[in-house]
Amino acid sequence: MVATQIRPLRRDVVAAFEESVTQLPEVVSVCTMAGSDDFLVHVTAQDIDHLHAFILDQFTNCREIVSFRTSIIYQHLTNPVLDPLPPGGGEHA
Repeated sequence: MVATQIRPLRRDVVAAFEESVTQLPEVVSVCTMAGSDDFLVHVTAQDIDHLHAFILDQFTNCREIVSFRTSIIYQHLTNPVLDPLPPGGGEHA
C-alpha cells in the first residue's frame, strides 16, 4: 500500500492523478481518503526490487505528489460473512 498526499488539492489535480495512477499495471486499486493522506494506492510487485523501481519511476516523478509512505502487507484476512450491526447507532451497554 502506498499512502499518498497530493497538492494542490483541486478537483482537476485529483482527477488527473486518479486517471494516471489507475492506468499503471502495478496498481490494483485506489482509495480516495479523508484525513492526512489523500489516497491509498494498492499496488502489486514481483519482489522488493520491482516495488522500489515502481516507486522511484512513478511516484517520485509526479510533481503533484508531495509525500508518500509505503507499507508492505504480509497477510490479508477478510471476514466473508458480516453479521448485522446492533441497532442503536453503536451505543454500548
